[in-house]
Amino acid sequence: MDLTLLGTGAPAGLPRPDCPCAACACALAADARAATSLLVDGTLLLDLTPGAAFAAARAGRSLAGVRQVLLSHPHDGPALEVPAGLPQPGRVPDGRELALLTGHRVRAVAMDAPGTGYAVTGPDGQRLLYLPPGCAPAGLTEGSDAAAPYDMVLADVVGRPDALAKLRAAGAVGPTTDVVAVHLDHDVPPGPELRRRLAAAGARTVPDGTTLAVGVYEDVPDVPRRTLVLGGARSGKSVEAERRLESFPDVLYVATGGTRRGDQEWAGRVAAHRERRPGSWRTAETCDLVPLLAEDGPPLLIDCLSLWLTDAMDSVGAWDDAVWADGGEKALRKRVRELTAAVRAARRTVVAVSNEVGSGIVPATASGRRYRDELGRLNAAFAGECEQVLLVVAGQVLTLRG
Repeated sequence: MDLTLLGTGAPAGLPRPDCPCAACACALAADARAATSLLVDGTLLLDLTPGAAFAAARAGRSLAGVRQVLLSHPHDGPALEVPAGLPQPGRVPDGRELALLTGHRVRAVAMDAPGTGYAVTGPDGQRLLYLPPGCAPAGLTEGSDAAAPYDMVLADVVGRPDALAKLRAAGAVGPTTDVVAVHLDHDVPPGPELRRRLAAAGARTVPDGTTLAVGVYEDVPDVPRRTLVLGGARSGKSVEAERRLESFPDVLYVATGGTRRGDQEWAGRVAAHRERRPGSWRTAETCDLVPLLAEDGPPLLIDCLSLWLTDAMDSVGAWDDAVWADGGEKALRKRVRELTAAVRAARRTVVAVSNEVGSGIVPATASGRRYRDELGRLNAAFAGECEQVLLVVAGQVLTLRG
């Protein structure tokens, strides 16, 4: 089954008309996108958009063989003009299946917002799922939507990462599912930054006019199993770490800072973090990371190593010069080695956050300098065991490794 993406953008396109934002200003050439529209095997058109015939011609395709046009979401603005020779567009009621003379079967999938998803099975048995913009499947449970993962999923990955998480939880998306992001808007800068964010979710994007073979998964991005996210205070490092896992279900968020009862400022920080996280995530407040890393299970998000180090230094008496010299330093080194060994052996996905403090002012106290030095050593050791290391500066992500 072949799929030609006549457009991959949001309903208003990218760049948006008359939008002065930086993302729209950069959306040029291959990063400019028409509203999403899909041509399946030259016979089925999913979403009719303005200029569809011209888009098909630019892609070297013709709409002359189209036998069915289906709409996935309400179209705002003036009525769409149907090119000559195309059948009138329609929608399939949720849960119903439409059989085409070409051998394709199309099943309508209920959404949690206005719109209809379409599960298409080709004559060769290959399966793709197309979701409308701003929508996620409704009422999915494990095994309810698919006996096996789809070969390809096209969805609003940037706008609704939870849709991908739901599909993964239901078994509808697996390691070989080719996840292609469509309905792309100006919520994220185009180009390398868009590709980086999608790759972290196991998804990708392609330029308008691309033809893909459903079932060919060689281009499916490999999600790094271990990632370290570094950054200064309020740099956006925690947001970046959380974003990397928002399209995965059942994440275990490991908070190493505890609750600090009575500290209202700290309570406010904790509350802000909780509000950002998906409701399906679980939280563990602990600094005992080695057993968690040794277990199988859902992805771990550790926030953060800086507070883990503070706890470890407290435990070994690192703030007292005499204790530090009389075995405290040796005990801390042992703890760091145990942690990095556990990271090396971990089989679950791990995203860890840590502060980068070595580029600032030299601390005025000996204990402050000791903490800065030990955190630098910990970060270097932890990074050495990760496939990907990121540095966040002013909300912008620099890839140091991977």
